[in-house]
Amino acid sequence: MNYAIIRYILGVVLKFEALFLCLPAAVGFIYQEKTVFSFLISILLCLAVGVALSWKKPENSVFYASEGFAAVSLSWIVLSIFGALPFCISREIPSFTDALFETISGFTTTGASILNNVEALSHCTLFWRSFTHWIGGMGVLVFILAVFPMSGGYHMYLMKAESPGPSVEKLVPKVKNTAMILYGIYTAMTLLEIILLFATGMPLFDSLTLSFGTAGTGGFGIRNDSIGGYAPHLQVIITVFMILFGVNFNVYYLMLCKKFRQVFHSQEVLTYLGIILASGLIIAFNIRHIFPNPPEALRHAFFQVGSIITTTGYGTTDFNVWPQISKTLLVMLMFIGACAGSTGGGIKVSRIIIMLKSVIKELFTIVHPRAVRKIKMDGRSVEHDTLRAVNVFVVAYAFIFFFSLLAIAWDNFDFTTNFTAVAATLNNIGPGLEKVGPTANFASFSPFSKYVLMFDMLTGRLEIFPMLILLSPVTWKRR
Repeated sequence: MNYAIIRYILGVVLKFEALFLCLPAAVGFIYQEKTVFSFLISILLCLAVGVALSWKKPENSVFYASEGFAAVSLSWIVLSIFGALPFCISREIPSFTDALFETISGFTTTGASILNNVEALSHCTLFWRSFTHWIGGMGVLVFILAVFPMSGGYHMYLMKAESPGPSVEKLVPKVKNTAMILYGIYTAMTLLEIILLFATGMPLFDSLTLSFGTAGTGGFGIRNDSIGGYAPHLQVIITVFMILFGVNFNVYYLMLCKKFRQVFHSQEVLTYLGIILASGLIIAFNIRHIFPNPPEALRHAFFQVGSIITTTGYGTTDFNVWPQISKTLLVMLMFIGACAGSTGGGIKVSRIIIMLKSVIKELFTIVHPRAVRKIKMDGRSVEHDTLRAVNVFVVAYAFIFFFSLLAIAWDNFDFTTNFTAVAATLNNIGPGLEKVGPTANFASFSPFSKYVLMFDMLTGRLEIFPMLILLSPVTWKRR
């Protein structure tokens, strides 16, 4: 284990976090809020520790998968701990456990909250909550790779550890250029949403914060009713962008390269859009007695479907009171998630497709034992390593899910609350059902359960293996 490179990466991450904290501090100065001093103190602390850790560059800059995965996991933990400082110092969230829960929820783009009244928060704190979504959406290490000159040539391990999906590919030969392309598309789409929301009547502050939440598929709102109080046309704009940010960003790169044939033949994207269309229509039909006006039923149905499958977690209404068919569909969408290579969470549509094709292949093999049949995606054979990674992911996912479900059961809440709380955090969604429904929050859980759910949020965002590697004793042995 190359401890020096991990120390150096953590130092760089903290220096960038100090830079990120300057934006909410600027918002605090604009609104002349006393809370700004908590951000200034946090900036100084991040800089002090960051400079101390990265002052000396490591002599050996080579790192492999274990270092890359460990560095990413530790970076997200350190990022969250220091990101929680403004909440604690300002006393807007006096409990460190609650502040850390809120911050991890922000960076992992989960959107699960412990706050009963978000409208009581200062503007700079609201901005920071939403901005953590934007930082975490594409990944802080991917951002650093895009803008910071790091030598060594082993950066693909960092991108693989932080990017969602069963496999990660470079768009261009250099990892740094790939990261720049991804962040360029991400930033352009975010700016486009901000402009559209502001141009169609939403206040600038709201446009910024809600666009950050949409882009990162996070879901922290700045009003107690989430998106419910905004005009219908604004809800439609947010619905469209939630769905767009749930698409694999490689598709947007192909569109920029005018490779439209590959775009229209993407099985994952077509399946993702098909699931949204089918689920939206079924739910709209199912809730027609709640919203007798068909356009209104369609708007709420597709908003909630888009919000849940992309794991954004915004809400326009309390879907906890919807019929069982609608609630069951939404819970199923929690597990499916968005596309690989997007900012969304969940198991990912590509993994679902690969697992279904594996079942079909196995059935075919039973009937025709001597036949050779390969699993293909978009006309290309799925490599054995990818199939193995998907299978191991599902096993690890199930183990963590049921362990977490058992662990938080000690709080003695009902099964629906516990089940959807774990589903909402491990899949980085935010709201669940019953006591963690769209009009409720996670404040009633014990500190122990909150730490379990925090672990789930980090594990879900980092696709399980980086967090498990961090806990493995083998990882920390010196080579």
